Amino acid sequence: MVTITTFADAEMEAFEIDVMATLHSEAIQKAIEKYRFDRSDSARVESAMVAVGWTVGFLFITFLFVGKRKRAGSGLAAIAESYFSKFEKATGSVVRSRAIAKLTNFFVQGVLWIGYLFLLYYYLSFVLLSFAETRPIAQILLTYVSEPLIEVVLGFVAYLPNLVTLAIIAFVARFIINGFRVFMENVEAGTIKLENFERHWITPTFNIVRVAIIAVAVVFAYPHLPGAESKAFQGLTILAGIMVSLGSNTVVSNMMAGLFVLYRRSTNIGDRIKVGEQIGDVVEIRLMETLIKSIKNEMISIPNAQLLNSEVVNYSRKIDGRGLILHTTVGIGYEEPQAKIEAMLVEAANRTRDLKKSPEPFVLVAALADYAINYQVNAFTTRGTSLPRILSDLHGNIITVFNENNVQIMTPSYEADTEVPKIPAENWDGKLAHMAADVN
Repeated sequence: MVTITTFADAEMEAFEIDVMATLHSEAIQKAIEKYRFDRSDSARVESAMVAVGWTVGFLFITFLFVGKRKRAGSGLAAIAESYFSKFEKATGSVVRSRAIAKLTNFFVQGVLWIGYLFLLYYYLSFVLLSFAETRPIAQILLTYVSEPLIEVVLGFVAYLPNLVTLAIIAFVARFIINGFRVFMENVEAGTIKLENFERHWITPTFNIVRVAIIAVAVVFAYPHLPGAESKAFQGLTILAGIMVSLGSNTVVSNMMAGLFVLYRRSTNIGDRIKVGEQIGDVVEIRLMETLIKSIKNEMISIPNAQLLNSEVVNYSRKIDGRGLILHTTVGIGYEEPQAKIEAMLVEAANRTRDLKKSPEPFVLVAALADYAINYQVNAFTTRGTSLPRILSDLHGNIITVFNENNVQIMTPSYEADTEVPKIPAENWDGKLAHMAADVN
């Protein structure tokens, strides 16, 4: 090997040319000696011993991995199952401890396999690094893994200031949310009183404020997120925003309608309402829908947009303190005196349970039909949730009172008066009592 040391080399290194030539000569001599030593018999024996040491260590790790891998996963899974089984008993099997135990075992097995393959990779690299002939291959293998790991570590260290900023933003947001939660809990307990603030507004108000605080925190945290300045991240964010805006028109309309339903005081939980053809009690008012339980015990989900855009009849809301007016109409022939019919209808209303006697029931002449006068009996009630049952009782009492007074209720189809009024010929209650006495 021939090398040349020039005056330019010496000038660049700030040495005399003789000193520079001597340093080059010593470096070349040491490289040649090292090359020869690495390929000597003693060096090969030492390399073989190092490789054997790495192999023994890796075989020991493999032995532990094969023998203890399943046991370690099962042990951690058993700990998780025993821990979550307490919650399962307390919550009525809401939390499935066995499922969590299986997920824990799967996660542990995955981590162990990743660690084992990582050690296998470095074991092969170190064994190849022990021999001079295979050292370049080992250096390439180590470069493939070590350089990305070093870049990740250096990137994490460089990202620490942003991470601290994100932690501060998260801490402040959580502190404000917890403070507002304590405030609303005091409002619910009555310690803090807010004028004209309904009790059922507490939970939705807290949720709305919490979402707003989180949204503001996300806005402040966005510039500090990893990759926030990259074009790919920004493009993905824009694409996600477009997809949400195109597919959420109905969702947003229902959410906005839900806020109006919650805060406009037209409907509260427990009220009996009528929306379209559906009648039922309000069970829950959600942000997207309102759940009502019908009078037939059916659970009905009504979108809040429909609830906002429809006429809602609230049977439970008190207007002037007198209650709702329950009414029904019967057709009676022209031959019956009006005062008599009105008195009978008032008597039937007074016999009906849950119809108020003060204010008194009253009767209106609703129509003068072709073959009958339509009388409308009206009575007040404060039991808006029991309207079907009260109306049924009223109808039954009307039938009873008219039968007692031998007054015929006109049928819808009429051709001529019958010779005998169409009323029951006997007292059915008395007959039932007689039949019961015969049985006894």
